[in-house]
Amino acid sequence: MTYAEDALALLAEAAHEAPFPRVRALHLPPPPEPGRTRGEFGALELTDRTLGLAFVLLGDTWVRLREAVPTMTIAGADPLDLARRYVDGDSLERTVGLAAVNALTRCVFDRAGFAPPTSSDSIGLLDPAPGEAVGMIGYFAPLVPQLVARGAQLVVVELRADLVGERDSVRVTLDPAELGGCAQVLATGTLLLNDTLDGMLQHCRHARRLALVGPTVGGPPDPLFARGVTVLGGRWVIDSRGYVDALQRGAPTCAFARKFSLAAADYPGWRALRGSRSARG
Repeated sequence: MTYAEDALALLAEAAHEAPFPRVRALHLPPPPEPGRTRGEFGALELTDRTLGLAFVLLGDTWVRLREAVPTMTIAGADPLDLARRYVDGDSLERTVGLAAVNALTRCVFDRAGFAPPTSSDSIGLLDPAPGEAVGMIGYFAPLVPQLVARGAQLVVVELRADLVGERDSVRVTLDPAELGGCAQVLATGTLLLNDTLDGMLQHCRHARRLALVGPTVGGPPDPLFARGVTVLGGRWVIDSRGYVDALQRGAPTCAFARKFSLAAADYPGWRALRGSRSARG
């Protein structure tokens, strides 16, 4: 089974125990502007104000969503139905589906009284030693200086041939097999949307640390930890109304959410969380 199938199965189990809220709306940022670092994420909002985030700048996703939202049945929809689109939908449907998966996961966490630890870390708690080979899946420029400054020899796996080459302790390659020689690997939540997650993780089996980070990382952790991920880093929304308002204006959302890092060793597990909810009544 894929990660999407595993995640949906866990959410379906939770839905049998207690109904989830319906969908209130899908919120999209303003048109993306070249060179800007904001407006990358949309948010699916449930009727209890829970939000699920998803990256909307992959390919032509933002444009297609803007055109499709007026005709999509979003308000009042069953979020589990939307989540099913993450399993077998096209790129647009998978984006909406992942946002639903993330919103429903947050519901389960909130019902259990669980919140992941706050963190100021952006690189998934990686701790490279000088000269150590560190893998990065996708060239994410803002994170490169943090790794290179620690003396890491960075191996970046990319899909774009025009980026291939070596410069300043960073080597860009098209060959994912090179991740096999990396003791630590950093990937972002884009893997959850571009249908490469399971394939890429197969090349990271020998990594002692494997971090998956980004606001899109918000689904059930169990299938990711089972696939070798050791740390999840994401965004925990603390003010839904403020977050949505800022998102729609294209303003910074950092005041309305905190970063978190969740290590596999610190996670109680999905079934334990559901048991905790039952005990709480």
